[in-house]
Amino acid sequence: MRTSILPTALAAGVLALGGCGSDTGGDAGTGTDTSVAAEDAVLSTADTELGEVVVDADGRTVYVFDKDTPGSGESACSGQCLEAWPPVTADTEEPAVDGVTGDVGTITRDDGTLQVTLDGSPLYLWQGDTAEGDVTGQGVQDVWWVVAPDGSKVTTAPPPDSTY
Repeated sequence: MRTSILPTALAAGVLALGGCGSDTGGDAGTGTDTSVAAEDAVLSTADTELGEVVVDADGRTVYVFDKDTPGSGESACSGQCLEAWPPVTADTEEPAVDGVTGDVGTITRDDGTLQVTLDGSPLYLWQGDTAEGDVTGQGVQDVWWVVAPDGSKVTTAPPPDSTY
């Protein structure tokens, strides 16, 4: 079997060049390659039926839970709740983001995983969202809400074709 090192060499060259450019604070869109930043981001933004919202690294919409107390360092979702609403997790206490302007952080869950927070509110995914851009968890039980890039919850009614 014959392999070529050309694709690997080209990829390395692109990554090396991505570090070149003006240093204006190291923020995405200010002299760095934003496609690399977006690729590594735990959170980014996407346009949906509810407007621009925060999504995870796989493009799935993230939600906040009204029963959580922002800034408490704890999640009120446990047990069966986590089966329907898995937490958005990160490998570091300072997760990378792209386009998210609210204050991003983490809390440590009981199992030791780091759950991502936005403006102090823990973030979750919804089991019913099966594709990028789905917002079917919006308004579930009047306590689950999509999140805007600035960290505010979106309380717009769910789309009429939502099934939850």
